[in-house]
Amino acid sequence: MPTPTWDRLRPERRERIIAAGRAEFGEHGFSRASLNTIAREANVAKGSLFQYFDDKIDFFAHLAELSAQIVEDHMAKAIAPLPWDTDFFGSLTEALYLWDEFFANNPQDRALTAAINLEGDDQARLAVRQAVNPHYLGVLVPLIGHGQGSGQIREDADLEMAAALFLLILPHLALAPHTPGLDPIFGLDHKDFDSRKQVYVQFSDVFRRTFGAT
Repeated sequence: MPTPTWDRLRPERRERIIAAGRAEFGEHGFSRASLNTIAREANVAKGSLFQYFDDKIDFFAHLAELSAQIVEDHMAKAIAPLPWDTDFFGSLTEALYLWDEFFANNPQDRALTAAINLEGDDQARLAVRQAVNPHYLGVLVPLIGHGQGSGQIREDADLEMAAALFLLILPHLALAPHTPGLDPIFGLDHKDFDSRKQVYVQFSDVFRRTFGAT
């Protein structure tokens, strides 16, 4: 967590650091990023970063969590109007379309999602995933539980397994259309949006046949 000094910063200074960090981590990943570059772009002294965070790992985790919050806030608003109560699996398909569109239209958020999920350093990856995972699960677990509560997901369905599948597939669907070689099955990087939508229909159908009540 940031130190109290971070919370007392002038908002414009804090935003400069966040913007510089997001850009640098998105381009180079966390462990390979340059704190010197972040400090220079934010127009702050490098040493001041360690007044705001206990160490660089803490800085990584905080920026990763902010990134996850941006995605969560956008998606929560986007999927809220969908008819989950009456058409859970149709809503799921629409949500996957919206997920694809968000990452297609927000390359920095896509780059940070790649940095979080493809980080090569064990310590950095652990820190950023621990910061991000609760944002995924905080939406997925209640949403799947709601599907069960509305009678559209079987009463005996393994909800933890369902959430685990989404935790694996969602980052993949965010990145694969824009990352050659990441998806050897569907070749999402070679498909336009309309073609990718057919893959999302297939995924929803598999999920329905696996967990659906009918």
